[in-house]
Amino acid sequence: MLHLVAADEGDLQIISAQMQDAVMLRADLRFEAKRRRFALAANRFAWDALPDKQRRRTALRFDDVESVQAMGLDAVAGDAVLSLLAISFVKSEELAGTITLSFSNTISIRLNVSCINVALDDLGGAWATAQVPDHA
Repeated sequence: MLHLVAADEGDLQIISAQMQDAVMLRADLRFEAKRRRFALAANRFAWDALPDKQRRRTALRFDDVESVQAMGLDAVAGDAVLSLLAISFVKSEELAGTITLSFSNTISIRLNVSCINVALDDLGGAWATAQVPDHA
């Protein structure tokens, strides 16, 4: 089980690698404006467990979020499955910037943040999967 935190761009790249090919429902995405938090729950492919092929239920939390912009998400039903491809960061000033969650089908979510403050927590045991994500 993983518990990772990110406070800089390098840390965020590690979380991005672990979340690559995570799948979730649109309904699993939530922005809490008063808490300045964007969170999601996903079934991530456990790249850290290879050669075992397994998935784990994982929570991913972004704190210090000023605003959220979604592109292409309006056209997706609440029960549609989203596949996360990568998480990236572009700095705009001292610590602030934009974290982008890039999904398949050209869907993306941009989080304007005052700093990188991200946590990944596996929520329970793993289950076997026959499929290994392939990007060939």
